[in-house]
Amino acid sequence: MHPEVWRVVGGLRQKRNRISIARMGQAPLCRAATLGEKSLKDESGLSAPRTAREWLPVLAQYRVPLKGRTLWVIANTLGPFVGLWALAWWSLQGPVILTLLLSVVIGFFLMRLFCLQHDCGHGSLFASRRTCNIVGGLLGVVTITPYAVWREVHDRHHRHSGNLAVRDLGEIRTLTIEEYRARTPLGQLSYRIYRNPVFLFVLAPFLLFFLQNRIPLGLMKEGRKFWISTMSTNLGIALVLGAMYAFGGWAPILLIFLPSTTIAAFAGVWTFYVHHQFEGAHFEDGDHWQVHEAALHGSSQVILPGWLQWMTANISLHHVHHLYSRIPFYRLPEVLDDHPELAAINRLSMRDSLAGLRMNLWDPKGRRLVSFAEARSL
Repeated sequence: MHPEVWRVVGGLRQKRNRISIARMGQAPLCRAATLGEKSLKDESGLSAPRTAREWLPVLAQYRVPLKGRTLWVIANTLGPFVGLWALAWWSLQGPVILTLLLSVVIGFFLMRLFCLQHDCGHGSLFASRRTCNIVGGLLGVVTITPYAVWREVHDRHHRHSGNLAVRDLGEIRTLTIEEYRARTPLGQLSYRIYRNPVFLFVLAPFLLFFLQNRIPLGLMKEGRKFWISTMSTNLGIALVLGAMYAFGGWAPILLIFLPSTTIAAFAGVWTFYVHHQFEGAHFEDGDHWQVHEAALHGSSQVILPGWLQWMTANISLHHVHHLYSRIPFYRLPEVLDDHPELAAINRLSMRDSLAGLRMNLWDPKGRRLVSFAEARSL
């Protein structure tokens, strides 16, 4: 049959079989080619899966931000955030429990604002990098995260994720079994404390957002722009907190700002963890590590309830984001709808993600994450 006919048939099959991931909650089973795309064939003549690198030109079609959509997601996030703050402030004259409950909701919207700042850092929320930097810097005051510092640290994470030869800023440190055994008893204890869920998800978020973010830790000798970003963010935070105190005393700071920011910090660290620490995670040493393979196969896709996926701005579709970070978050579901084979990669339920809490060491021979107990028997 003529190749053009095959392409048309492939497109029709895709259109007929396309299933919305958000609506169905499961990966479509079909693997049809997109209209006009070249099918990859193996020696038997059957369609062969694309390599991670071969996905790049396909995903590049989704990188253009849609101005109207971008303005809408900012409005539907910042608007409720401000409205909830006003409602919580008003509730200070009533039961404390009402204010705290509203602070929980504010915390989720703050998490979504952080995700918008995240997209600004990747230059994907607006077509203009300058606009991304301005909006990202302003959001940094709200999320108490200096934008330029975070952007540099996060870029390093994308450049080195899963590379055992490069342990850089922005990573959750993961030792191999051999590296752990080579440590002194005190070194092993410190790593166990570091990997303990209480430290990772209770103490670390507080230390990171409230303390570490106040100085450009790790970048203090790498240029004044990181100091400017950090100090200007600190100044903005001080002005906001000063205004809160001037108009409402300590109550809005202690009952709204601190609880909501803490919840957003906890959620942010948890989200980062489950997207790279899971059964089936991908780690390689420097000689065998490849950035695109690590991005696609070393990042999970956590299936969240619709409301939580909205609050986290589709960051749970992390494997696609890591492979092509210039795609605006609101176009990530579009990618999975158009390419069902991507929707089948590294899928985790919320329950599955909990298993990652006990996976603390990388076993190079078994090519998997294992617990401390499992490591003792290897």
